[in-house]
Amino acid sequence: MAPGGAVACWNLLLLLPVAAQIAKDGRQHWPVPYRRFDRRPTVDPYCEAVYPFCPTGDRDGRVPYMRDRDVISVYRLQTPVWEFKYGDLLGKVHIMHDAVGFSSSESGANYTMEWYELFQLGNCTFPHIRPDVHPPFWCNQGAACFFEGIDDLHWSQNGTLEKIGTLTGNQFNDMAQWVQDDNTTGIYYETWTVRSEPGPNATVWFESYDCSQFVHRSFRKLTELGAKLSSRSQTNYTKIYLYSGEPAFLGNDSAIFGQPALKNVAEDIRKFYHTFRPHQSLVDFALSLLEAYEKVVLDRSFYLYYNFEYWHLPMKPPYVRITYEEVPLP
Repeated sequence: MAPGGAVACWNLLLLLPVAAQIAKDGRQHWPVPYRRFDRRPTVDPYCEAVYPFCPTGDRDGRVPYMRDRDVISVYRLQTPVWEFKYGDLLGKVHIMHDAVGFSSSESGANYTMEWYELFQLGNCTFPHIRPDVHPPFWCNQGAACFFEGIDDLHWSQNGTLEKIGTLTGNQFNDMAQWVQDDNTTGIYYETWTVRSEPGPNATVWFESYDCSQFVHRSFRKLTELGAKLSSRSQTNYTKIYLYSGEPAFLGNDSAIFGQPALKNVAEDIRKFYHTFRPHQSLVDFALSLLEAYEKVVLDRSFYLYYNFEYWHLPMKPPYVRITYEEVPLP
């Protein structure tokens, strides 16, 4: 297929009608389902990582084969985000990264499996505003990485390294196939969980899709395959919440940035995300914090990019909150 044809096919996937998200009764059902795809798109060369993705492992999430008589230990891994650079700094506000560890009794080999951003968290949370491209430009892919070894000090010094169960070799191999399928179809990272309020009866508008969600999916799959998982400690995970009234659907890039009638909406989205642009000086960053406060708190407005489509969130107190809450093992 010619490059232009491939781009056209990809754009067609992103032009799914709003009706696909609406139930047969004509009402929007919440939370909006995370959209899965048939394949992972080629990474645009504009997107660059400060730290390369999966530098010592398999970038496609491929997992080695285990013999059935092998006994595979399963570990819950957690450490502060960017612990390798900032130590426990982000751990003090419970911004944690999660992964799964494995150890083969037959070979003695240890392995780490994690799912994270290809181009760091900031690029997955906010886009680039480029002068040569009118729509905001996103570098928001996430993927699984599987590599040999468990860095005991990295996980245990400021976080968690705990054995929570065992697998047979066949169970491990079935999980490996699931990882491949999950990694091929779930291609983008989503930082935010959006809810109507903090209370237990809140409506969840959008679910996050991040490292901890991958760990939860993995643990559920292992349980489905027959593994018994248990922890001696409370299993808490980081959640970053936005709080809003009912979101309003706006459309994808073509619908918003290709229509003269929506010019004002398009410009408002660009202005909103310009506040959160990367590589700012300290002075610009301080000014941007004030602008963000004005837009999110005073104007009660936030633009969310989900499933390659934009939604407007009418924000409400407490606006934004980072929590470290328990998610029990399945």
